[in-house]
Amino acid sequence: MDVITLLLAYILAVNLAGFVLMGVDKYKARKRAFRIPEATLFIVAIIGGSVGSILGMYVFRHKTQRRKFIYGMPFILILQIALAIAFLRAPIEISFI
Repeated sequence: MDVITLLLAYILAVNLAGFVLMGVDKYKARKRAFRIPEATLFIVAIIGGSVGSILGMYVFRHKTQRRKFIYGMPFILILQIALAIAFLRAPIEISFI
């Protein structure tokens, strides 16, 4: 398996996890059960699941009134896009020792 395939599989998995966690937390909120900590939702977004988390927010209508989610999740996504662009534009230097 090459690096690109592994990276795409990781991004897909972590975004799916972010989406599912938003749905599960919404379900638990309705049932007044033990909730998923907000820190966990943000960590999943930070490690690459920001798109899935944002989609989950709006599909499940969850955390859409909380400012730290309304502004925080898109901020994380913008930061990830900027870092990806910077990484892709960085000069590549390969050296063998």
